[in-house]
Parts: sequence; structure tokens; C-alpha cells
Amino acid sequence: MDLRCVQEAMRSEYFEIDRSRGLFETFTWLVEEVGELGEALLKRDKEGISEELADVIAWTLSVANLLDIDVEEAVKAKYNEALQKSGCH
Repeated sequence: MDLRCVQEAMRSEYFEIDRSRGLFETFTWLVEEVGELGEALLKRDKEGISEELADVIAWTLSVANLLDIDVEEAVKAKYNEALQKSGCH
């Protein structure tokens, strides 16, 4: 699984719903998921943390899709040196 594939899956599954909801409402859902991640962290609930991390990633990709941003390219541009050191291309 690669990041571009995950982003495309989120686009295929959720783009029309996200577009009809709108950018700021979709972003609000992302913020809510970050809050739920914080709650799971405070509880030290590893299963909950795992689920909320997945939600945060999915909602982040939804926001990126609404803005037509390729997250894989954005990560490469921002963290290229670290990716190269780790053997990620």
C-alpha cells in the first residue's frame, strides 16, 4: 500500500460526499477526529489510538482531495531528505 493509492481510494469512496459537505465542514470533521485521538491518547487506549489515527489520516486525505493536493508529492517535497535517508522514494 502506498500513500497515493490510499488517497485515491479516499477520493473514490468519499469525494462526492466531501464536496457536497464543503471544505470547511470536512475540515471540521478532521478537527473532531484529532480531538478523539487526543482522548484516546489520554486513556492510553491503544486500539482507540489506532482507529483514530486511521480516521485522522483519512480525513486529512479528504481535505487534500478537495484542494486537489497530491499528499505523496507534498510529503516528498517537505521531507525528501528524511525519506532518502530511510530508503523511501
